[in-house]
Amino acid sequence: MNFVTEQSAGYLANHMARLFARGLQARIRPLGLTTGTFPALLELWERDGLTQKELVDRLDIEQATMANTLARMERDGLVVRRKDPGDGRVQRVWLTEKARDLRAPALAAAMAENEAALALLSQAEREQFLTLMRKVIAAKRSAA
Repeated sequence: MNFVTEQSAGYLANHMARLFARGLQARIRPLGLTTGTFPALLELWERDGLTQKELVDRLDIEQATMANTLARMERDGLVVRRKDPGDGRVQRVWLTEKARDLRAPALAAAMAENEAALALLSQAEREQFLTLMRKVIAAKRSAA
């Protein structure tokens, strides 16, 4: 049995993700952002005040990775962590004004990268591509 990278969904998805990350990094670096913090920002821009556990669950990453990411984000002035008033054991993550101000230019950068990456696909192909990716993600999440 031969392993052919061009016929491996995992290999191709990983390769594509690296290329997307490289392109996005070039676009958000001038904003002072990194691809490591960007997913957490996306979630917090949608719903500010999530817990670290909620971020871990939404992003499918390890607790330790999220803790390190939040520490960097705190250091960079993007988030603050505060105890939940209803449950002192829980800390909620809140965006700073700096992070809120970066939302529009960061989302524009991500949309530009998506547009550039998918430029060779028709609208129908784009929709099918995204649908198929969502199906694979759902399948992998349910198998975990």
